[in-house]
Amino acid sequence: MQIVVRDNNVDQALRALKKKLQREGVYREMKLRRHYEKPSEKRAREQAAAVRRARKLERKRMERDGIK
Repeated sequence: MQIVVRDNNVDQALRALKKKLQREGVYREMKLRRHYEKPSEKRAREQAAAVRRARKLERKRMERDGIK
């Protein structure tokens, strides 16, 4: 990952770097790696996330089709 500093504007470059790290999911990864997570806990967390994504997709689909 590379950020270009233009006109000695370090604040702007730092803001761009933070935005890129956020988009890449680096902060989320760091938070998850702070403590050991058992494989069973990881599976349960990922399964719950998949269920949330599926429900959200279904809600959006129903809203788009006009079904309540």
